[in-house]
Parts: sequence; C-alpha cells; structure tokens
Amino acid sequence: MNIKPFFRFIAVDPVNLSLKGKLLSVLSSAIAILVIAGVTRQFGVGSAGPIIVASMGASAVILFILPSSPLAQPWPLVGGQLVSAAIGVACAQTVADTVWASGCAVGGSILAMLLLRCLHPPGAATALTPVISGDLDDYSFVLMPVGINVAVMLLMAVAINRWVLRYGYPTATPLSSNTKPVHSALIQPSQRTGISEQDVELALENMDRFMDVSTGDLSKLLTDAQLQSFKRHRGNISCADIMVRDVLTVEYGTEVQDAWKTMHGGKLNALPVIDRAHRVIGIITWNDFFKFINVEVNETFSEKFRAFIRRTPDVSTGKPEAVGHIMASPVSVMPESSHIAGLIPLMANQGYRQIPIVNDENRLVGMVYQANLIAALYNRSHDHAKN
Repeated sequence: MNIKPFFRFIAVDPVNLSLKGKLLSVLSSAIAILVIAGVTRQFGVGSAGPIIVASMGASAVILFILPSSPLAQPWPLVGGQLVSAAIGVACAQTVADTVWASGCAVGGSILAMLLLRCLHPPGAATALTPVISGDLDDYSFVLMPVGINVAVMLLMAVAINRWVLRYGYPTATPLSSNTKPVHSALIQPSQRTGISEQDVELALENMDRFMDVSTGDLSKLLTDAQLQSFKRHRGNISCADIMVRDVLTVEYGTEVQDAWKTMHGGKLNALPVIDRAHRVIGIITWNDFFKFINVEVNETFSEKFRAFIRRTPDVSTGKPEAVGHIMASPVSVMPESSHIAGLIPLMANQGYRQIPIVNDENRLVGMVYQANLIAALYNRSHDHAKN
C-alpha cells in the first residue's frame, strides 16, 4: 500500500506563519483566555455556572491566527456567540431528548448566524453547551458567562492584534452594492488595470464556495503575485535606471509667478516642491494653477490667469502668492532602488503621470515620468523578442 499521499497531506502547513508568528499567536491565545477567565470569575463571584465557555478556545484560534478572516471580525464574534447561546438555551428548555436538542441547537444556531451574517464556527459549540450540561437552561447564560467572555475577548483581540501581532484588526469588509455605477469622465482606478476587489467578488460568487479570506486581502495577494511575475520576466530594472536626474524644483515659499515661469520655460507638467534638506513635501502641476481661477462674466481665462500668477504689490492679498499655498500634498514617492514594477500601480491604477524618486535619506534624486516607464517596458520587450 502506497502511504506517500497521506504524508503529502500531513506535510502541508495550514497556516502561512513563521515560527515567530506561531509563537506569538500561541502566547496571545493563552493570555486572552487567562484574562477572560479571570475577569469573568470576578463578575460571577458566587455563581454556580462556569466562568468560561469552551468555545472561547476555538474563537482564540480564529482571532489570533486568522484575524483577517471574515469569520474573525467583531460582528461574527459577538453576534455569532450570543445568538447561538440564546438558541442553545431555547433548545435545552423546549426539547427533552438530548439527541434531538443537540441537533436542533447546532442547526438552529448555524441557520441564525447565516441569516444574520455573523457566522462564527465556535458559536455552534456554544449552542451545544446548555444542551449537554443539563443545568444551564436559564437565559442568564447568554450574559454570564457568554456575554462577558465575548466582550473581553473582543477587547483583547483588538489590543493584541494591533499592538502585539501588528495586524490591522478589525479588517474592514467592503459593502456590496446593487446600484448602477455612476458614469463619469474620470475612470476609477479599479477600472483601469489589474484585478480589483469587485473582480474577486464576482469570481467568488461564480465559485459558490466560501473562502476564508477577505476580498481585499485576496485582491492584494493576486496583485502582488502579478508584480512578482513581472519582476521575474522583466529582470532587475530599478527606478534609478530610468529616472531623469536633473530635475527642476521649487520650494514652499517660491512665488507662484516664478514657479509658473519655471514650468512654462522648461515645458514641464509638474514640479516637485522640496524643503531645505531637499526632501519632497509636495508637487505642483498645471491643474494646481488653474483650480483657483473662476471666470466670470465679461472676463477671459487668459486675463484671469495672468492676474492670478502676477505678484501682488500690496501687503495683503486675497489670492495664493506662494507655491506652498497651491501645491498638492502629501506626495507618493519611490526609493531609487525599487523595481519599476512598483511604478505600474501608481501610474496605471492611481493615474500619476510622474513619480518623484528619493534616496535612502528620503532626499529627491530624480523623477520618473510615464514616458520613461513606457520606454523601459518597450525596450525590455524588444530585447526579449530579439532573443
């Protein structure tokens, strides 16, 4: 008998965590259960009931090992546990036979969690507790110990995931919308290129199978995989290899008139705004000049524009005079050592036409324009075609 296929299943690690991550998750789960049991015992002094329900152990596994899972979010935790506890008590009171009561408790709790969109697998175990214990057929069980257990567990999950495990918990789940999209001249980033969360949601609906991962994380995973594939096929081309090094800049206090002369004279579409340490603090484009101009009756755009960029001779003025008053900030920058694959989402998805490039000290060293990126991609493709 060939036993190799069985070892193949055993060798697969169900969680993609480093040894350090696993140890931190174990420690976090143990601490959370200790705190929950201790707090509940303080609230339930003199109570004959348990200080903690066994399903909290399963909740700890989900919350501290799979915190990005839709099953680990606050509403599934709170709603799933409390609703299941109530259904378990109801079944224990109304169904005399333990076998039938057990089936009704589990089935009813799962149905309720699905309908209320708060599916949390440990909730089904909570529903069984009143049935198999025999002495927890009072609805006070929902509040003590389940309610206190859940409240403390949620607080511990937020604190430990954010401050110890460094996970963004809770994870925001995008709301699905059945409304028709509003047509606009501005194409949304998710419509331009790559795999969007909407694409992932549609694919999951076609599978008709639950995936224990949020659509946002899955979309990011697929996008990162695309970038890694791009790097493998295109080779190691850094931003420093394609950037324009001699970049004209302005400072926060540069007058609007001087900035316009610099842009117009150099036929530039954008100017980085830097501080005295040569770090990028903003960027100014043609649009930043135009957005302050309102053309009224009996006025032309050229007259209004010249009046805007012209220096005001008076001490006080009602219009912006310095670049810092009209610049866009903050600015997305890229390290010079970064692969050009990192530029693609910024330019293709977010619509940037130029990206400032900085060194290890975050000082401006160059600029990459869309034309530079397109040329690099074309040349690389051309070289591959030749070979």
